[in-house]
Amino acid sequence: MNPHRAVVLLSGGLDSATTLAIARADGFACHALSVAYGQRHAAELKAAAGVAAALGAREHRVVDVDLGQFGGSALTDHRIDVPMHGVQPGIPATYVPARNTVMLSLALAWAEVLGAGDLFVGVNAVDYSGYPDCRPEFIAAFESMANLATKAAVEGARLRVHAPLIALAKADIIRRGTALGVDYGLTVSCYQADANGAACGLCDSCRLRRLGFDAAGLPDPTRYITA
Repeated sequence: MNPHRAVVLLSGGLDSATTLAIARADGFACHALSVAYGQRHAAELKAAAGVAAALGAREHRVVDVDLGQFGGSALTDHRIDVPMHGVQPGIPATYVPARNTVMLSLALAWAEVLGAGDLFVGVNAVDYSGYPDCRPEFIAAFESMANLATKAAVEGARLRVHAPLIALAKADIIRRGTALGVDYGLTVSCYQADANGAACGLCDSCRLRRLGFDAAGLPDPTRYITA
């Protein structure tokens, strides 16, 4: 395994951009992976390309896996409305079944081919929408699985899954990324951004993002549809 290579999941949003910046600052040669999974906010994929270029990713690939054919989420099924009334208790309609499991599995496959022993993912279990696949328990379980299921691990090269934001508040994530030179104006977090990446300002992701900038005491560079 090449200890200096890492695969970084890059959605094009605030958290994944910060994660890429952290991986680069930690000395990794970063290979960024985005997934077109049938999300209604596909503008984030264009944002991901811009972020990857700005933060010096060695390569950026987009993989197509249409989770929309199953539906079951407001992000992949236009018959289900995106919640617009603030973060509520419980798992919201924007949860996409198995999304992080699928994405990490794709990242793992590419990492084996690259000879990379490290995966980075921008999940967060503090200021988030309550998704079960953003918890530390899930990350630990996936890492254990990866070290059982891969040729690389069986031959003695341990694989690590890094989730550097998992215990950080959104304001701390923004401060960390700003210190590392992340241009958050390039990112798209909104669950229903328009084709140009302008945000609705009302979905859970928009609300958490805006509160994060306010708490960090930094200007919010987000472009809003109503602006």
